[in-house]
Amino acid sequence: MKLKKRTKRSRIRGTRLCGHSAKKNKGSGTIGGHGMAGSGKHKKTYVIRYLWPYFGRAGKIARRIKKKEYKEINVGGIENKMEMFAKKGIAKETGEGTELNLHGYRILGDGEINKKMVIKAASFTKSAKEKIEKAGGKAIKH
Repeated sequence: MKLKKRTKRSRIRGTRLCGHSAKKNKGSGTIGGHGMAGSGKHKKTYVIRYLWPYFGRAGKIARRIKKKEYKEINVGGIENKMEMFAKKGIAKETGEGTELNLHGYRILGDGEINKKMVIKAASFTKSAKEKIEKAGGKAIKH
């Protein structure tokens, strides 16, 4: 005669699901909830893939556009660095004056310019453009 009956729990251990349904007790908990509940944990891959600006103001994983950063040089500093620009092949003497091709630069308006120059740069400040044109040159944005 049996003195102690085996419990249901001990009989179920060793089976594939241990007496539970196919999904609920497999380790990751229930993925339930209403609406966007669990979007920071269980449904995160869905949110990242399809609803990317969901988190925060601009989105934690938003694709941010980088501003173009240019090297800056003052109008007064251009004349001082003219020899260096000529050695690099950036400055050339033409009929209109000295032609400078400062592709990655932003020209600022500090200082004075006396030479007639045609300067091609990424951007110019208002004062820099005025000073270049006052000296008889041109400020060309490219």
